[in-house]
Amino acid sequence: MSRQLAEILLRDNKISQGQFDQAVADAGPNGSPVKVLVQTKKMSEAKLVEYLSRRFNLASINLSKFTLDQKVISLIPTDIVRDLQLIPIQSKNDVIVVAVCDPTRLAMADKVKFVTKKNIEAVVTTFSAFEEALSKYFSASAVIASSLNVLQRDELKNEANKSIGLSSFDVHDVDVSLDSGGAGDTTGEAVVNFVNGILGEAVRRGASDIHVEPYERRFRVRMRVDGALHEIAEVPPELKRTVVARLKIMSRMDISESRIPQDGRIKIKVGGQTVDFRVNSLPTLFGEKVVMRILSQGSLNLDLTKLGFETQQLEVFKKGIYSPNGMVLVTGPTGSGKTTTLYSALADLNKTADNISTAEDPVEYNLEGINQTQINKDVGMNFASVLRSLLRQDPDIILVGEIRDYETAEVSIQAALTGHLVLSTLHTNDAPSSITRLMNMGVEPFLVTSSVNTIVAQRLLRKICGRCRIEQPAPLEKLKELGVPPEQLGAVKMFVGKGCPACANTGYKGRLAIYEVFDFTQELKEMVLRGQTIIEIRRAAVANGMKSLRQSAITKVIEGHTSLQEAISMTME
Repeated sequence: MSRQLAEILLRDNKISQGQFDQAVADAGPNGSPVKVLVQTKKMSEAKLVEYLSRRFNLASINLSKFTLDQKVISLIPTDIVRDLQLIPIQSKNDVIVVAVCDPTRLAMADKVKFVTKKNIEAVVTTFSAFEEALSKYFSASAVIASSLNVLQRDELKNEANKSIGLSSFDVHDVDVSLDSGGAGDTTGEAVVNFVNGILGEAVRRGASDIHVEPYERRFRVRMRVDGALHEIAEVPPELKRTVVARLKIMSRMDISESRIPQDGRIKIKVGGQTVDFRVNSLPTLFGEKVVMRILSQGSLNLDLTKLGFETQQLEVFKKGIYSPNGMVLVTGPTGSGKTTTLYSALADLNKTADNISTAEDPVEYNLEGINQTQINKDVGMNFASVLRSLLRQDPDIILVGEIRDYETAEVSIQAALTGHLVLSTLHTNDAPSSITRLMNMGVEPFLVTSSVNTIVAQRLLRKICGRCRIEQPAPLEKLKELGVPPEQLGAVKMFVGKGCPACANTGYKGRLAIYEVFDFTQELKEMVLRGQTIIEIRRAAVANGMKSLRQSAITKVIEGHTSLQEAISMTME
């Protein structure tokens, strides 16, 4: 419900100025003041609907008692339903009856008339019934379920036709444009809706990846949410080629080629934000598997102070990235947030006076004011060759997506030694191990010590769901064993999530980063040159104040952000 409706309530003396001001403040810039009024019991839903019915001369209904017909639902596109906050409930001749909870939104109903070529009549309902219907009929999960029902119904119809000897529609030969009419049109439309529903549901859940997987007798869809995969749909296996074909068309792949891996990209708008899906297809034993990495510009937080660094860690990291030259390395497994950390560093460094260039594989997000180059091995543009070219582009700061081999390491180090700041990533278990990794590539120890300033290792931990968080007894002996000082044990409170609809009964919602920031001081560099082991170097770094990943994780447990089980399972000591 809009602020405009709250202003009408104020003018009509249904609420006081104080109630209005408080509701507007509590709702924030994107919230609903009227919804706040109802939730805080400043106004009952029943009285609100009665008032709206009289004020706008509209009939009132209890939408929760209506079962909506799928044909009526499909008359108005879902994005318009959500944008204008109106739900189609009936259609007769040239009129669509819509339910609203905020009649002021009807001023924009001309958009519906333009799309549907029908007139609009409105009825008013409570916002709780409206939101329930919106979730039931217009959420991505509802679209998925509806599409699957159509697909399964058509599959049963085909099986029945086969049993009595009729020629049936062969889904393998469907027109992969999925837009043409004729035989199988219902199936084609259902596949389009199913795929769109999957993409929308992934964005709604905050998933990082979607897996579309064919097996001998199954065809399933899974999503990675907060680092864990969850199965969200199972499709009739006979339709796997059609669903994969739809995804390949959307990502501009060659649909006639299924013998080799392919890469593509899908860009869509969901809820007003542009979302990129980086798509890869791979031939497997029972068909092509498609995996989509979700890259949402709206979810990218490029504020260094909000990534999860502790105060001292952030100071060391900023000292490294604001050095006039040298290397800053970020290490961790795939999906641990390395790109976000590096992009946040670039955003912090992005000034008119500096020329910042990157070599990435792939370019995940577009950064204004930064020159980004996509690696293309097919034409000889690998990290090392692009980096050599960037050095002729008068750079001040260079981001190298990943140091994978000696050639890239060599050019990166030479750049760092000749007055440039170089940011890059490695794959190692902790920060000090990056030194060994570089030397194992063939880089001389004196070059490592001369070029590297700072190394950051990071992981992502699942956060306890705020809606179902409950306190549990703290295992004091275990915490003591993990290094929590005895004087702190008495004040420790620990929590877990018991599971609720908001977190899909996992007990976790969202993730947070933990860091291990290795300040490569002169003392530690001398230890490397003397040939001392990484274990000894790591021990010295901890003695000098470096907080390990395990210690950082335990801090998040004590602060109530994550569970002890999650902290232990995601870190090594």
